[in-house]
Amino acid sequence: MSNKIYCSPHIHSAETTGKIMFYVIVSLIPAILGSIYFFGFYVLKVILVSIISCVLSELLFKILMKREIRIYDGSAVITGILFAFVLPPRIPLWIVAIGGFLAIFLVKELFGGLGFNIFNPALTARAILLASYPVEMTKFTKPFNYNIDAITSATPLFIIKEKINEQLPSLWQMFIGNRSGCIGETSVLLLLIGAIFLLYKRVITWHIPILYILTVAILSLFTKENLGYQIMGGGIVLGAFFMATDYVTSPITKKGKIIFGIGCGIITFLIRKVGGYPEGVCYSILFMNTLVPLINRYTLPKKFGGKR
Repeated sequence: MSNKIYCSPHIHSAETTGKIMFYVIVSLIPAILGSIYFFGFYVLKVILVSIISCVLSELLFKILMKREIRIYDGSAVITGILFAFVLPPRIPLWIVAIGGFLAIFLVKELFGGLGFNIFNPALTARAILLASYPVEMTKFTKPFNYNIDAITSATPLFIIKEKINEQLPSLWQMFIGNRSGCIGETSVLLLLIGAIFLLYKRVITWHIPILYILTVAILSLFTKENLGYQIMGGGIVLGAFFMATDYVTSPITKKGKIIFGIGCGIITFLIRKVGGYPEGVCYSILFMNTLVPLINRYTLPKKFGGKR
């Protein structure tokens, strides 16, 4: 037996950042293909512009700050895909490029890069763009209308909240993705396929997404809201499995994940129910991001041999 003493970490894993990012990219492929099928090849341009702007923004920052270039780990690519997923299908490409720059340069790299950012980059960029370009960020179109100048159509949650005279899609249409909405949020089926893959590979755990969705479901039933439309009519499935579970901006303990998931669910429902905006996923996750350091602090187990 060796008498050498090695520095930490003493427990090693075969999982690397690049490998985990690869799994996430693979899990998003079904939703990418589905978005192209429902909204046309223009959304592929949106996704590509988003990815390219994110990767180039990270490269630019590393060069300016004279830091190690690590664009090959795939984190910027995932940010680009997820950012594109929360955009309308006919969003102008120049707005997409601005958003990609904000997500990486402002939200991620200025805070220290991967592992140090406080807020989810994709959702923060979306929130900034929604405040800056509200008209362009709320122009949604019906599926299978591939014309770039397609007539706008209200999302299911907007129809319910504003009680406008427009027919709601069926629950089956919403499950498969045949409805208006952001590029990557419409198909619950395809998102669940990717989510099951991530759960199988143990990239994410069930705590945050299941409790997030369950909280919204319980509150919807308690207030007699239509459960199916509340769960599938917005971005809850996308947010719960792919945004709220972000390693950097979510708690590291099981208790913390439970608190985080329930908190996201409560805030999402409150924004939808009493707020002026029909969707609350983006802001609920960003709000809970601010509480992650506090949640980690009070849910970490006591150190062995230590005392408070």
